[in-house]
Order: sequence, then structure tokens, then C-alpha cells
Amino acid sequence: MEKLDTYCPNTWCPGCGNFGMLQAVKGAIESLIASGTPKENIVVVTDIGCNSKIADYLNLNSFYGLHGRSIASAEGIKMANPNLKILVFLGDGAALDEGISHLIHAAKRNSDINVILLNNRLFALTTGQFTAVSPKGLKGRSTPEGSIEDPINPLEMMMASNASFIARGYALKVQHLKNLIIEAVSHKGFSLVEVLEPCVSFFNNMQFYNEKTYEAVNEDLSSREKAMSLIKEWNYDSDGKVPLGLFYKIEKPVYEEEMNKIKTSKEADFLKCLQKHS
Repeated sequence: MEKLDTYCPNTWCPGCGNFGMLQAVKGAIESLIASGTPKENIVVVTDIGCNSKIADYLNLNSFYGLHGRSIASAEGIKMANPNLKILVFLGDGAALDEGISHLIHAAKRNSDINVILLNNRLFALTTGQFTAVSPKGLKGRSTPEGSIEDPINPLEMMMASNASFIARGYALKVQHLKNLIIEAVSHKGFSLVEVLEPCVSFFNNMQFYNEKTYEAVNEDLSSREKAMSLIKEWNYDSDGKVPLGLFYKIEKPVYEEEMNKIKTSKEADFLKCLQKHS
């Protein structure tokens, strides 16, 4: 097995949920390489945030995007080379605040990229501002009196955007998360894996996740109703159980393949035109 580690010293806070996520990602990538995916065909695209430092810790082709714009960068890379397996790492702030339109449209298009949404429910790198999924009442740098906004449910939003693969993992359930990532990358089309991970420095909800998360099983992955039942079981502002697992998966036309058909057709028309007038 080729070495995935790099020479870069790890600067995450001790106890950060990113460590579990990194181990799961390494395990998934090792499995993909062992099953025949060329290492050089795996590309990591990252955003801005603590989690995005993963590009420094993986010996893979990588690209740092602008804040909230990494999904758009990943789509461009996939369009340029459809043979690549692309994993996009970004936090809840980047995905659901600055970059929410890119996330929605990538899901709607069914672009063949894999979005790993690292959700610690606040802007952690900038020390604790609230995001779209922060619980109501969160006291942070930007909401010292407590946030007055209700959080959104990003997985419900992905269902409304017609995403073809929706899953949720937990950074401290490494093996389970590894398997979800393997399934996501193996899926043809857009995939989103939300990863719940505590920020031990500014919003440490590790005990809540340890107590409330459970591995759910959806026996009919094509059912929107069953997927929504699991997705809405926890609405990010309640104390109920938090289901993990693959909630929804369907097959449908892939954006890059459909665009390539148009390109091929136009090229054929152009060649016919040249032959006719030569």
C-alpha cells in the first residue's frame, strides 16, 4: 500500500473530531486503491477551515479552493477529467453559508463529485461564530447574547435539491464513517456525506453525540418517504436520537456524462461541416 501520510505536522487541537475523520478517510482511500482505483486518479479539493487542512495530511493530488467555492472548483476539475474520483472537504459554514448555492446546484445537476460536509455547527477556525446549523441560543463570537435563528436541516435541503446519495456519519465512529465514504465514492453521481464532529475548543458536543447517535438502516434506499423519516428524526435543535447511515440512494443521469454527449455531438457536426466544405 502506498503511503498516504505527509511530512506536514498536524496542527488540529488535541481531541478534535477531525482526527477520527482523517482516519476514516485514509481507510476509505486505502480500500479504493486496493480495489483498483489508481492513486493518481483520487483528488482532494478543500475549502477554508480547520477540516480543510486534510489536504496537507494526505499524500494525494489536491486543490485548495476559496471559502465556499470548493464545490465549484471540484465540478470544474471533474468536467476537465471525468476519470477522476473527487472528494470535496468543507465545513458547515462554507457549505451552508458562503457556498450554499454551489451545494444546491451540484446536487441538482447530479455532478459526479463527493461532498464530505464536516459539521461542527459553527465557524471553528475563526473561533466560534454561528452558522446555518448552529442551535438556537448558541453564544459565540458573533452572537454573544445567543443566536436568535433556528437551524436548517441540510439533509432535508439535499432531498429538496434532488441529490442522488445522502448519508450521515460521526467522526468518532471511524469504521462506520469509512464504509459510508467508500459507498459515496463508488456511487455514480453526486454524493453528500455529512460528518458530525465536535469542536472541542468552541462547541464540544461530543457527549451528546456519543449518547444520541445510532446506526440506522434504511432497507429501501430509493424511498424518499423513508429517507425523509430518518432525516427529520433529528432537526439540529432537539435532544432526540440522531440517526447515522446511508439514507437515500438512486441512479440517474450524471451531469458530466450528459454534457460530454452534447460535446461529442457538436464535434461530430463540426467534422461533417468541414468534410462537406473541403
